[in-house]
Amino acid sequence: MTIILGIALAVIALNFRSCIQNRQDYKAAGPYAFKKEGTLSFFREGLDKPLVTIDIELAKDDNERAMGLMHRYTMDEEQGMLFIMERQEPQSFWMKNTHISLDILYVNTQYEIVKIHQRTKRFSEEGIPSVKPAKYVVEVVAGFCAKHQIKEGDLISFKRITSDN
Repeated sequence: MTIILGIALAVIALNFRSCIQNRQDYKAAGPYAFKKEGTLSFFREGLDKPLVTIDIELAKDDNERAMGLMHRYTMDEEQGMLFIMERQEPQSFWMKNTHISLDILYVNTQYEIVKIHQRTKRFSEEGIPSVKPAKYVVEVVAGFCAKHQIKEGDLISFKRITSDN
């Protein structure tokens, strides 16, 4: 009887440990895990190679754009989200339900960065305007632009990953 009780307690302990690890994994990624859908590079005119290249997740329809990076608890520095808007026009984002402070970059149809807002305030419902017309918006972790010396006037280039699934 003691052996059976010992085995039962060991099984319970292992299951409990597994549940805790699964919960920590869930909390780290949040309910929405990053999905690599392409790559994006930042360029400066006159330089031959990119300043930096990151993996991107795309927000290409109304639902994806509305959700953005809300409810995510972490994002790697080598990751970002690219929003593809319907048309080039003044844009405005906010940080509602966004746990991660971000750098937000507005980009026009010529792939030029026209406005950068660095270290945005988490959970803020205040508008973060593009000031100038933009077709694309790039969100990366706060401090990314300063670390990689990305400035307004720099350029982006992105490639989508094609899926054969």
